[in-house]
Amino acid sequence: MTPAARLQAATEILDTILDGKPAEQVLTNWARANRFAGSKDRAAIRDHVFDCIRCKRSFAHLGGRADGRGLVLGLLRDAGRDPAELFTGEGYAPQPLTDADAPNPARMPRAVALDCPDWILPKLDAGLGDECDAVLGAMRQRAPVFVRVNIARITVEKAADSLREDGIESHPAPLAQTGLVLTENARRLRQSNTFQTGLVELQDAASQAVVAALPDLTGLRVLDFCAGGGGKALAMAARGADVTAHDADPARMRDLPERAARAEARIAVQTTPKGLFDLVLTDVPCSGSGAWRRAPEGKWTLSESRLKQLQSLQSEILSRAWDHVRPGGHLAYATCSLLLEENAHQVDAFVAKNAQASCLWQRSFTPLDGGDGFFAALISKAS
Repeated sequence: MTPAARLQAATEILDTILDGKPAEQVLTNWARANRFAGSKDRAAIRDHVFDCIRCKRSFAHLGGRADGRGLVLGLLRDAGRDPAELFTGEGYAPQPLTDADAPNPARMPRAVALDCPDWILPKLDAGLGDECDAVLGAMRQRAPVFVRVNIARITVEKAADSLREDGIESHPAPLAQTGLVLTENARRLRQSNTFQTGLVELQDAASQAVVAALPDLTGLRVLDFCAGGGGKALAMAARGADVTAHDADPARMRDLPERAARAEARIAVQTTPKGLFDLVLTDVPCSGSGAWRRAPEGKWTLSESRLKQLQSLQSEILSRAWDHVRPGGHLAYATCSLLLEENAHQVDAFVAKNAQASCLWQRSFTPLDGGDGFFAALISKAS
């Protein structure tokens, strides 16, 4: 496919997504219906689509309208390219420009320039302060690809060498001692010998930093209360913990046994957690505002009512998880959120209503630190 044909395909895909269909589903269906498109074509189209979703408001402003064609025009103009060079109507290229394709002449409001919903910007200002614009600006860009090195089996240096043998270049991730950021051929990772033999796992650097901030886990009984796919469970097992994984939706853990076997890690899976643990980790459902680079659709579908629902659920999970912390043990609370309502305010409220609880530390990470936005707190339970 030519570059122009890729843009036309992205335009059509975006129109379907804007009608309310999930991006991943639309991209998968398009690839199945267009078998002629090679892997490089699919990758380029996918990048165009997600760039446009990430920057939907500013690209619509630059493109003069909020449909797929407008977003693709905005994509090119934002990159300093003249759309007329590609919008020729020749072959499978987009149709030539008309007066309707002119950019919006008005100055972009701050929320539009930052590609942020109006209603949530004051909340982000409250949580991020002077760094808000820089953080939101960073989240307009694609996220780096990070892997966590399975330190139970290999060193970070040797893992980088192994990836290089697979044709994948990397360098250490400053935020996480167990992390590598992939700099070349990241899309080859899942087919690489290093990945398939469990020496590395995909995991954001901030997520790795959250696990690294926990106490020494060697020999501790740990419950990953909201395990999901099991990334943090695997990371804790690599640090020597005896890990049990649980999730309210057991289907989310369906790949965990295979991932654990690949990593040579022992992780028990419980649909109903039982007993007391030295540490309980709650990586709770949240707004995902810290991970908008990776999951940009969430930025536009989140609502104030949904945020309130999530806050109630987070409070409920904290209370249920607390029942599984032994006296003298710890509860770790984590979100991939940048909002005080889901982070410090939740922890402070929980500690205030539980006499046995005291918060030992709270930490926040933003994309300016070198990973996704994350929050973590460690709460101790009196003996």
